[in-house]
Amino acid sequence: MWADAVFEGGGVKGIGLVGALCVAEEKGYKWKRVAGTSAGSILAALLAAGYSGQELYEIMIHKNFADFLAPTWYDYIPFLGPGARLWFKKGLHPTNRLEKWLENLLAQKGVHTFQDLEQKETKLHIIVSDITLENLLVFPQDLAAYGHDPSCFSVAKAVRMSCSIPFFFEPARLLNKEIKQNCYLVDGAVLSNYPIWLFDSDNPEWPTFGFRLTSDDPPTGHKIDSPVSMFKALFETMMDAHDNRNIREQDQVRTITVPALNVKITDFSIDIKKREALFQSGVTAGENFFKRFTFSSYLEMRSRVDLANESTKDPNKRRFTG
Repeated sequence: MWADAVFEGGGVKGIGLVGALCVAEEKGYKWKRVAGTSAGSILAALLAAGYSGQELYEIMIHKNFADFLAPTWYDYIPFLGPGARLWFKKGLHPTNRLEKWLENLLAQKGVHTFQDLEQKETKLHIIVSDITLENLLVFPQDLAAYGHDPSCFSVAKAVRMSCSIPFFFEPARLLNKEIKQNCYLVDGAVLSNYPIWLFDSDNPEWPTFGFRLTSDDPPTGHKIDSPVSMFKALFETMMDAHDNRNIREQDQVRTITVPALNVKITDFSIDIKKREALFQSGVTAGENFFKRFTFSSYLEMRSRVDLANESTKDPNKRRFTG
């Protein structure tokens, strides 16, 4: 059975989404189109390259994510190191290790650029935020608007851009050749952490499943005692706040909501026991979801909501179908 999949961002919590993904694949679903923001873009890219949910589990459960945070020479400057790096590089950590890791994984499936994905069954979409021109970008298609050939663009680089958590990772830069301006690109979650709308159409032939993280646990709070800790609190609040947003009624029917077990997006040092707990949280969420989901019930919900929208809409406004 074909389906589309949209993966929310969530940093290291993303392994919880893999648990739900494995359940969906056990139910017989194969992916026609996949999209992701931030950590969700990692999962989407690897799925599009040909990895299965079970393979993603093996990768994520054994990966030491703290490897991405290896110290740079800035960190050895007494007192000023982190602040100096934030000032000059606009992020506490580089993203080159993340990109290299992805390059190696994608290369094992014969994928380097978006052109390599054209022969694959699954089509990939990556969400990126351009904070220079205030644009929500969907790669690869929006690369052309910036004067870049999508077929020659590195998939790992696009994912790296989508994963550049503001202040935590340094932003990527992309030259907009049309206006000859360098643009700063950051985590897609800044503008759309859960782009469940991306594959919507008036008459869908197969379902779109949203894989989303949420937390019902009380916040643990932040200790703010320096400009760096303030920035850390700022971006964690900004990114984690997405977890608890309400979603539209018709989207709840197609959303697999995975409890994040109070893990923060930047808890890169979580041990294998916690990663396994997150994965099992996703498995449980997936099993509960598929006990009640049917494509016909989703279409019925859409129809009911669309009729309600038709009766109340302003005729001068453009109609939106969710």
